Amino acid sequence: MSGQTTQQKVALVTGANKGIGRAAAEQLAGLGMTVLIGARDERRGEEAAAALRAAGGDAHAVTLDVTDQATARAAAERIRERFGRLDVLINNAAITGSGQVSPADAHDQVPSSVDLDMVRAVFETNVLGVIAVTNAMLPLLRRSPAPRIVNVSSHAASLTLTGDPDGPFAALLPSAAYTPSKSALSALTVQYANELRKDGVLVNAAAPGFVDTDSNDHTGHLTPAQGAAVVVRLATLGADGPTAGFFGEDGPVPW
Repeated sequence: MSGQTTQQKVALVTGANKGIGRAAAEQLAGLGMTVLIGARDERRGEEAAAALRAAGGDAHAVTLDVTDQATARAAAERIRERFGRLDVLINNAAITGSGQVSPADAHDQVPSSVDLDMVRAVFETNVLGVIAVTNAMLPLLRRSPAPRIVNVSSHAASLTLTGDPDGPFAALLPSAAYTPSKSALSALTVQYANELRKDGVLVNAAAPGFVDTDSNDHTGHLTPAQGAAVVVRLATLGADGPTAGFFGEDGPVPW
């Protein structure tokens, strides 16, 4: 696939050098989009982009640390200079705050004994990072005829599901960091959707499911490609698609 055309959509995926982000990038490239691999580590981003190009995709690495507004603004400027617009933004980059373990096993996130510095770090990436990147990219998204924003969340963000003592998440350890950060991301998704609705920007949150990734020490039962499917579907919604929604592969997820 050669260079940019006026019809070819441009998508930026943060945290796209591995896991769900990389799988989403691969699928978007497979649909013919130009995919920008957002990664903190320049070398890893370049390696992921090279792998996508070797598979026939049009991919480029973009150095982007979501906790550093300067890198977000610099990335936006590079995208503007090279492509002129952005059609899809997938806010995928996130941290659990507990190393390479699942939040279900994160004893250090129990509210009554949590380290506030860890909570701040998790919210800095998972919530404030989404604001920083989204705001940096909005001028480019407004240049698209069909802009889409997808915030990668988690079923654990659902207050309905996690608040049910007899529900599927009853066995999860209470969390004051990762889980609330994803609930906050849900609220943020709705607020962006409400602000941008008049501009035709569709903004939704995706729950990929329990995916085999570094963040849960590869205990998930879904492949990254399976988890990325709902992300890609929301990234490619038609003009009549939903906004301000929360979706898993099987449909809407309760707030």
